[in-house]
Amino acid sequence: MRAAVYYSNDDLRIEARPRPALGDGDVLLRIEASGVCGSDLMEWYRKPKAPVVLGHEVTGVVCDVGRSVDRFRPGDRVVATHHVPCDTCRYCLADRHAVCATLRETRFDPGGFCEQVRLGPLHVERGTFRLPDEVDFAAGTFVEPLACVVRGQRLAGGVESRTVAVIGAGVSGVLHVQLARAHGAERIVAADVRDARCEAARRFGADAAVRANAPAATERLLDALGGRGADRVFVCAGARPAFDLALAAVDRGGTVQPFAPLGPGERLPIDVLDLWTRGISIVPSYSGPPADMLAALDLIASGRVDVRGMITHRFPLSETGRAFRMMADGACLKAIIEPQR
Repeated sequence: MRAAVYYSNDDLRIEARPRPALGDGDVLLRIEASGVCGSDLMEWYRKPKAPVVLGHEVTGVVCDVGRSVDRFRPGDRVVATHHVPCDTCRYCLADRHAVCATLRETRFDPGGFCEQVRLGPLHVERGTFRLPDEVDFAAGTFVEPLACVVRGQRLAGGVESRTVAVIGAGVSGVLHVQLARAHGAERIVAADVRDARCEAARRFGADAAVRANAPAATERLLDALGGRGADRVFVCAGARPAFDLALAAVDRGGTVQPFAPLGPGERLPIDVLDLWTRGISIVPSYSGPPADMLAALDLIASGRVDVRGMITHRFPLSETGRAFRMMADGACLKAIIEPQR
């Protein structure tokens, strides 16, 4: 089969890979759509693992099942998540699935940017869900990233009747904006360094959006929030200035969520006395466990979160490299790879 093999953001090669061997508890999935995630572009994280087949936001059709599989059959339309928690360890039982050892060990074989992928027994049991007829394959690729956002806002304490600031208006930021609107936030303000992304944030539900790199950005953000800081600040850009802006924009008693990380070795000086005095919480979030996947699927199927409108470009597998370049350059909001084209 064909696979887009990652060597760097500027070097993705279409190579032949063997079809994954199917075990008794496995499912073989024909990939119909696979989203390019912002994390796919983090070279500091991806290049040490290269060459590798990336792609973890996938939908497709079951084309074969192992002998012991009874939950799915060939022809089923499904969406799957690449990391699956055990749901039994002390971390999972405390709703800390992101630090579950099993979650970190589970992954697709080989990855979503290929024609077929093997889903292991844990994926089949806990991380694969039928796609409703009203959700097309491209829209279904948003289930995993939206699940991460669902989890993030829940861990942050919820957004209903709260003021919300979203720093970074890429895909994750726009999903945060939409979910905050769907969950009844009082006011939502976004910030980004690109005009096009500020406009996207406004189009998908932000009350206002400001240029994060403009003069007096903090003052403009606070003014757009109504003269005080935000109750919840979601940092969706892995850049030091984004975290600086978030800490300046959070209200007393508020929560800052590092939804996107900084690179390895990057440190953020924090005035602990200021956090203590203002009662600020810092609550990171990563991944979207199965319950949040189901919640995200319902939000998409019901139309409460518009993901179809976020798709700006679709590419065949042969143009995966172009999709990466356009995403890295900010030339598109969301790129979808369709391997069967």
